[in-house]
Amino acid sequence: MVRTGRNRIRLTAAAFATTAALATGAAVTPATAATPQTQTQPEAQAQLQAQAQSLPLERNQRYVALGDSYASGPAIPRQTDLTCLRSSANYPSLIRKELGVTDFQDVSCMGARTDDMWRQQRDTRRPPQLDAVRGDTRLVTISVGGNDIDFDGILKRCTHPSSPIPDGNPCQRHFSQRGTDELDKRIDDTAPKVAALLKAVHKKAPRARVAVVGYPAIIGDDARGCRESLRVADGDVPYLRGTLRRLNAMLRREAFAQGDLYVNTNATTAAHSACRPFADRWIEGIRSTRASAAFHPNAKGEKAMSEAVLDALVFGPKR
Repeated sequence: MVRTGRNRIRLTAAAFATTAALATGAAVTPATAATPQTQTQPEAQAQLQAQAQSLPLERNQRYVALGDSYASGPAIPRQTDLTCLRSSANYPSLIRKELGVTDFQDVSCMGARTDDMWRQQRDTRRPPQLDAVRGDTRLVTISVGGNDIDFDGILKRCTHPSSPIPDGNPCQRHFSQRGTDELDKRIDDTAPKVAALLKAVHKKAPRARVAVVGYPAIIGDDARGCRESLRVADGDVPYLRGTLRRLNAMLRREAFAQGDLYVNTNATTAAHSACRPFADRWIEGIRSTRASAAFHPNAKGEKAMSEAVLDALVFGPKR
């Protein structure tokens, strides 16, 4: 099926039409489900989650966006929060606009880690992002995990903006010098934090649909293009691309384990990575004359991410 913008708008409107069940906040209980008296708390919560995946969203019900800079859209006009570098054209804002949701809170923030869902973010002093999630929240999107594995530090170690690009794979050798891959360990260590976050969201908003949004395709298959755009050694291109894929695979596993959606934005943006020619990029390289942060989605990238989320909400995830 070709998912054109018009088809998506029509199907989205149908999928999120008003229903009396959500308007009153009542749970729709299948006839075969256990009664509240016989259900354990985990069973009851699982039932509410399952119902949330199929029930529509009203225009006046609450959508909350959590996450880091890949959700906030740094440097993309118009910046509505200069502390968190949040754009009015980021993917959460585009989703809100297409769904027509009027009760919307975007608390995504540059530099956010999973810990910042529960605590005040140290560098921005913003309150815990989970504070935005309430019992009446019906949709939550989450982009998180990259800062937990120190994306910024990895890129500083593996790119060579002002020095000659070395041969081989110096970045991979650095992170594997102790005999195991340090970045794999960082990803493994982040997994239980993501799981805890998803459980916390469901506890606060048991009828919310939750979509974990994966990271887009920063690094493509074109070694020469990556060398020029990202200034990465040829041997480190597949290593870094593999690390990003393993991070996304972890996010996918944790989302599915909680019965949530996982949105594969890597597939959506693969043909427009930072290694593509400048005009074709939806993700920026180490230097750009466009309004976007290095290694981050530009306006086209955020739009593509919003469309991937909407497709997942309407058509289901691509597994």
